[in-house]
Amino acid sequence: MPPTGSLIPVDAPFSAAQESWLAGFIAGIAAAGRRASAAGDGPAATIDVLFGTQTGNAEFVADELAAGTRARGLGARTAALDAVTPEQLATMSHVLVVVSTYGEGELPDNAGLFWEALQSDTAPRLEGTRYAVLGLGDRGYDDFCQAAKLIDTRLEQLGAGRLHERVDCDVDFEEPAAAWTGAVLDRLVAETGASGTSGTTGASTPAATPARVRSPWNKRTPYPSRLTVNRLLSSPRSAKEIRHYEFDLGDSGITYEAGDALAVVPLNDDALVGTLLDHLGASGDAETAQLLRTEREIRTPSKELIADLVERAPSSELAAVVAHGDRSDLDSWLWGRDVLDLLQDAGSAAPDLAELLPLLRPLQARQYSIASSPLAHGDRIHLTIASVRYGTGQRTYEGVASTYLADRIGEDTSVGIYVQPNASFGVPADDDAPMIMIGPGTGIAPFRGFLHERAARGAAGRNWLFFGDQHRDTDFVYEDELTDLRQRGVLTELDLAFSRDQAEKIYVQTRMRERSRELYGWLEEGAHVYVCGDASRMAKDVETALLGVIGEQRGRGDDDAAEYLADLRRAKRYVRDVY
Repeated sequence: MPPTGSLIPVDAPFSAAQESWLAGFIAGIAAAGRRASAAGDGPAATIDVLFGTQTGNAEFVADELAAGTRARGLGARTAALDAVTPEQLATMSHVLVVVSTYGEGELPDNAGLFWEALQSDTAPRLEGTRYAVLGLGDRGYDDFCQAAKLIDTRLEQLGAGRLHERVDCDVDFEEPAAAWTGAVLDRLVAETGASGTSGTTGASTPAATPARVRSPWNKRTPYPSRLTVNRLLSSPRSAKEIRHYEFDLGDSGITYEAGDALAVVPLNDDALVGTLLDHLGASGDAETAQLLRTEREIRTPSKELIADLVERAPSSELAAVVAHGDRSDLDSWLWGRDVLDLLQDAGSAAPDLAELLPLLRPLQARQYSIASSPLAHGDRIHLTIASVRYGTGQRTYEGVASTYLADRIGEDTSVGIYVQPNASFGVPADDDAPMIMIGPGTGIAPFRGFLHERAARGAAGRNWLFFGDQHRDTDFVYEDELTDLRQRGVLTELDLAFSRDQAEKIYVQTRMRERSRELYGWLEEGAHVYVCGDASRMAKDVETALLGVIGEQRGRGDDDAAEYLADLRRAKRYVRDVY
């Protein structure tokens, strides 16, 4: 049905879809008229900067972009994509979108609802809107910057005019993002007639929320921290090795918030570097050894290396798998294999050292959810990390950063770190709001920080934690702390799920379903829901369970449950930190 107040007569001979299209088209014309009539009031134009982010990078770029527009005499508003409806989008004159791609080509959590509405057949036409899109991603994935590509294409399909070509940024996004920002701002000044000098946001433009100050310590200049604590949390009898780390912030001036992530700059294992150089016949090359140790990714093969080896060795096992054209088969074959494995598979056709180096990706920092609160541990940052170790009789494999921290940091060795803010994942601002935390395994990390934060604040809000792992007697990390928090009344509810302590496996989602009525009651009382951990299975299973709880308790069907959960997302009461 057309919206209330539509200019389309109720008896017009149009289908519902045609009426929705026309309603959106008319809304766009009306919006253009409103923009024209407002010319001369305040800034030359108000620019809407929309972002979709999973870890905070896109939001940071969006904040800088908004600041740049104001410096050019333009008004600026920033908002998460999910906070904007297509109908609102149709009223905007200039829209700049900064969006990251999460997982295998997926939209970030705070952009999924926007995308669903935008691709609907009833989305309004956008002829009155000019736009530009910046994508953040990782070329190591097949669907590089897929979210940005989808939004860019859809806006064009809906009639919006492209202000500037889309740019897709790899993990080192700062320089291309800055270049794109400069070009877009120049285009905006030219189109809107802005002064190009600082101006106010105008009376009609909401004041922007002050952004957190960017730390001088970043991926280019990490802070050399001292690792003061390296403690085994899991039992030596556990199938896992989970460790607690504490990093001294010294006089760095680093600040953080519960819910942020810490990036750790690792070094490759000397033994693996040596083995790789031996295979390449370059074991005496000290300069290259240092390069491979500090600057190149030698655990995870790059797409460029895979393509090169398939071309060089068409009869190799890798080439045969690629020839099948099944992405899941390739992923399965690559799982656990590193660069050395692929070179051995290629045999004599493999590249030499000089040919190999350009095919290796830069060694990247690894990000981990911070497990502490600055109110309780302002001079340190805590992490909870599972050491990755696996292998066969022929070779053993180790995680780059996890075993670097576990095995190779001495008392006199510094570790490069920097904070990665995550504005969308944090303790509720309202100390009275209930909080539900779902974090099995190392997913408990941020929730330890959340609980310490609430304890330090003296927050009255109730707190409920769902935690689990394989066995209670070997894998119940932070048991003493959680017991103490329960006794003190900080942790109101604690539901545990140790999957292998009984014949039938029990997971956190099992416990959620068992307590369906109470869980829904907390939601109705304004609870915020947080999920942290594995994205590929756990997070999806938890969301399915949550939808089941809502649907069972409301009794209004699947669509109603999905809309209820969507409302929680829009209100930022259902957020995830998944990897």
